[in-house]
Amino acid sequence: MSRLRILLLVPEANPEQVSMPYVTYSHAAALAKLHDVSLVIGSPTEGAVRRAKAPFHSIEVVRMPAIERTYEWSVRKIFKNNYDTQVLTAFGYPFSLAFEWYAWRQLRRRILAGEFDVVLRLMPMTPTMPSLFAYFLRKGPIPFVIGPLNGGLPWPPGFSQLEKQREWIAGFRSFYWHLPFARSTYRHATAIIAASSQTYSEFAEYSDKLFFVPEPGIARSLCPEDARCPEPGAKLELIFVGGLVPRKACDLALRAAAPLLRSDSARFTVVGDGPERNRLEQLVRSLEIEKAVSFCGWLPHAEVLKYLRSADVFVFPTLRDNGAGVVFEALASGAVPVVADFGGPGDIVYPEVGFKVPVTNESDIVANLGRILTELDHDRDQIARLRRQGMAYVRESLTWDAKAQATTRVLQWVVRQGPKPELVPPKKLLHPERASST
Repeated sequence: MSRLRILLLVPEANPEQVSMPYVTYSHAAALAKLHDVSLVIGSPTEGAVRRAKAPFHSIEVVRMPAIERTYEWSVRKIFKNNYDTQVLTAFGYPFSLAFEWYAWRQLRRRILAGEFDVVLRLMPMTPTMPSLFAYFLRKGPIPFVIGPLNGGLPWPPGFSQLEKQREWIAGFRSFYWHLPFARSTYRHATAIIAASSQTYSEFAEYSDKLFFVPEPGIARSLCPEDARCPEPGAKLELIFVGGLVPRKACDLALRAAAPLLRSDSARFTVVGDGPERNRLEQLVRSLEIEKAVSFCGWLPHAEVLKYLRSADVFVFPTLRDNGAGVVFEALASGAVPVVADFGGPGDIVYPEVGFKVPVTNESDIVANLGRILTELDHDRDQIARLRRQGMAYVRESLTWDAKAQATTRVLQWVVRQGPKPELVPPKKLLHPERASST
């Protein structure tokens, strides 16, 4: 495989943060092992990226002091550092375009001189953020690839958890298609990489250049061999890891596990914190399971992995999660995932490694989760089998290196150095919401 010269747009990549900055940095670093990657970042993350010392060919820093100060002040003063709000995503639109405009001015001559083989935009990951590079490169001289893109999950009706978190701006999401450069971004992109079945369905009209690569990944160093020696008759160890916010639906997990917990057949560990914690603690008391449930709050990452490695089952009925890297960590740690069949978790888990329950209504989810947990409590051999298969699955398919290999197959195709890869999502969805016009 010949090394490609990739110009990689990742404005907020940061190995010292979590969520999208960490995900995109890790993907970029894995690509740098295979190719000559010139990483294009914003100046606020320069120090963290240089400290990590990944093997990038070069680090190109785009400096926009006044614009960066304005954005940072707004995040701190207006949004109170709430990165989970969709309003902040919409607010970031002009700043994202500004970054690409400055990057183009800085690198244009080198691009036109043939210094790079392909431009890949990893960040922003949301499809609602168009790219100036797609327009600037519409006639060449090199191809433009965008993704993995993720987002746009609908809000399933009938769940009180989601009604508490749904924001007013969610109803306006489809309007992004009418923003400047939105149509040209996907019309002129040589390839589009989607990170979920939902996002893939959103771009079905571009099926001739559309590919699926999951959003998260995991370091190979976090994928140990299974060294467990379960004790006969031990309690079933259940765990939930995540923010205690309504859409994560930890309450459904606790309600489903309650019969096993009351009978002293299981223990339940909740790792994470958030505005729902007091309500969840009250729920535990009302279910009379407080002796079997432990709330640990937020923990260092290494501690979280320790808890996952000692758990039998990871109960994660989140009702709206695009990526869910914690599912990767649970699989790698040997905790069998039991998830809601929706969004990122629904794309990753399959019957040979875990369980998925349909997102229908609260009572059905609780009943299905409870049935699965009871089944696993009575069949520890099944847990051991799913654990082994899940850990092998992660090592073979879900590491950052595996993700970089999949992305490489797309890039080789766009530069005409390889065949078109078959990278399709695990399930097909219809997406009636967006206008089909281009």
